Parts: sequence; C-alpha cells; structure tokens
Amino acid sequence: MIEARMAEIVRHTCLAHGMEGVFELTRSYPPTVNHAEQVAVSRQVMAAIVGEELVFAQQPTMGAEDFAFMLQRVPGSYCFIGNGAGGHRLADHGAGPCTLHNASYDFNDAILPLGASYWVRLAETCLAPA
Repeated sequence: MIEARMAEIVRHTCLAHGMEGVFELTRSYPPTVNHAEQVAVSRQVMAAIVGEELVFAQQPTMGAEDFAFMLQRVPGSYCFIGNGAGGHRLADHGAGPCTLHNASYDFNDAILPLGASYWVRLAETCLAPA
C-alpha cells in the first residue's frame, strides 16, 4: 500500500504542475529477521553477564541492516548491547542517550568491557563441545 501511494503522489504531484513523473523503488535490503534458537543463546549469555532483569526484548525497527543478508544464509541473532543512559556524553552533545547515525552520537567507552565479555562468552558457549 505504501509503495502504491508513493507512486500516486509522484504521479499526481507531477500532473498538478503539467509534468510527468516516474516512480521507481529499489529494494536493496531485506528485513533483519533473527532465528529463535540463536536469540535464546544470545539472551542466555548476556543474562549470565548482567542479570536477566537487564536483558530486554528488542522491539522491531524499520532500520536497514546489512547483517540481514547474513541471516538469510546462516542462523543468527542481531542484538543491541546499548550505549548507556547518556551520562558519558559531553555537555555540548545534549542530555540523555543518543543512537547511532546522529551528529551528537558519543560512544560510551565504559561499555567496551561489557561488549568484549559478551562476544568472548558467546563464542565460548557456541564453540563448547556438545
């Protein structure tokens, strides 16, 4: 429906100005769809590090992610570690947390040990002999 409406808007906007327009939509990224078994392992590993109460289910987003191509071929889990509540940010970057792809983004160096621990423990868990 969105694609059809976008084409109509282009066509009618152009007609209103005595022009013709062509709408082309290039589908370049598939949706990022996790696999349940890998999500469970990811959650288990992170919960062992920070506690179950600090591991949250990720709400769906409309962001495009190249990891989606990997997930089409290999089961996996795309997850977020987080960047803190924003206390690490410099005063000129505003208050509170800030997501990626934002001019005020300021990486929280204090989460490096958490991220490193997560990836090491995930690898150890996945590569452990059965």
